[in-house]
Amino acid sequence: MLSRLSAIGVARLLLTVALLFLFAPRLHAQRTEAALSEAEIEQLRDSAYVANDRVLVFIKFLDTRSKSIQDLFNKPRRPGRSEDAHDLFEQFTAVADELDDNLDDYGPRHRDIRKALPKLLDATDRWASALKSAPDDEAYNVSRKLALESIRDIREAATTLVEEQKAWFLAHPPPKETKETTLPR
Repeated sequence: MLSRLSAIGVARLLLTVALLFLFAPRLHAQRTEAALSEAEIEQLRDSAYVANDRVLVFIKFLDTRSKSIQDLFNKPRRPGRSEDAHDLFEQFTAVADELDDNLDDYGPRHRDIRKALPKLLDATDRWASALKSAPDDEAYNVSRKLALESIRDIREAATTLVEEQKAWFLAHPPPKETKETTLPR
């Protein structure tokens, strides 16, 4: 009887672990999608083929969230402000982590994002300043810390990519675009 219960327990444990691994990637994706509106998801889809444009779209999204955080604390205190701040910091972190994942993907593939990187580095300073300006509150300090860590990760990745891209494209210059356009006859 004991061995049968042990076998059932082991089977349940294995099933639970299998389900966890099956749904874990979806949970991460759902967290990111919950942080983005349908219109923002559509903008990301539209910019998916041009890495430079995609980075600029992420900058725009994070600027919007950063501004929302600043606006929240510039207004008079109201009930629920701490919870709203917590949610905004979590959204910021989810979007920032998605951008960082994209940067991690673009580096080894040598996707040309040289034009977006200086803008991204400038933006990281703006975001960090905006997030640090919120007053201390136990309700969102951990969320803010995670958001600031995400900004730090993005800044480190972008700084590394600037140097890597300079070296790569110096050694492998992209073909020059011709100014002549061929029109169909």
